[in-house]
Amino acid sequence: MSSGPAQPVVLVIEPSVTDPVERLGEWLVDAGVSLDVRRAAEPGAIPADAEGIAGIVVMGGPMGANDDADYPWLGEVKALLRDAVSREVPTLGVCLGGQLLAAANGGRVERNPEGPEIGAQLVAKRSTAAQDPLFGPMPITPDVIQWHYDAITALPPGALQLASSPGADNQAFRLGRLAWGLQFHIETTPERVASWADSDPQLAEYDLTRVVERSTAAHDDIEETWRPFAAAFAEIVRDPSSVAPPRAVPTSSAAPITDPAAIRAALAAEVAGSRSTLPMPQLRRPEDDPSS
Repeated sequence: MSSGPAQPVVLVIEPSVTDPVERLGEWLVDAGVSLDVRRAAEPGAIPADAEGIAGIVVMGGPMGANDDADYPWLGEVKALLRDAVSREVPTLGVCLGGQLLAAANGGRVERNPEGPEIGAQLVAKRSTAAQDPLFGPMPITPDVIQWHYDAITALPPGALQLASSPGADNQAFRLGRLAWGLQFHIETTPERVASWADSDPQLAEYDLTRVVERSTAAHDDIEETWRPFAAAFAEIVRDPSSVAPPRAVPTSSAAPITDPAAIRAALAAEVAGSRSTLPMPQLRRPEDDPSS
């Protein structure tokens, strides 16, 4: 008796133990794919190229996307991501993973000029998201978890901006036919966010109790929005040919779907409500930063 077709395997690269694939992994498995989870620093964990890989997910971590001198395997991850884009392997980068996808393909990642983004926030879809197979069905301002000090300050050539926020303009993008990068987190549990708050020494000016409370309250809404997103990505892994190439729309012309001033004012109020001040953190040491 035939057991049916084998499930496609998604390679999950975890740069740090502080940001495992967690709920995103559960959603992907529930959607019918298997996971091959690897810690990036382990010898031989990162393939030389993307040949034969059904899909790739790269998670977050405390290191910066340009810290190759301290973390030599970052270069291996970026090489894999360049090859994945070239071979049109379905790829998703989350927080640091999204930054690595950008940096690997000609984008720029640096200290966020707007300061850190922390806790439960909203991001706003751009008009280019309307026809995107992952972002098209999403609400206009989906809930996310933010926890980053660096930001993608320039997208790779040809990338389409899919979402933005007042705290970091490039919140989500699509590169080529089958690669997506997210600046934010969707995979967390309330316990994971609480652990980041407990271990991050750079947030003394924040009301971390409120940050954790707001983040905990947002997780049900995050699951409602992003579980279908994960299922859509799993479907693309199963059938990459179902996705047409994106239309070549210049990033600078991708206006928000709704009034930008209203969105930015509302999101700014959300940001201000979670902390007492908005200081730029001091020079970051990778071991001190719990998540990218």
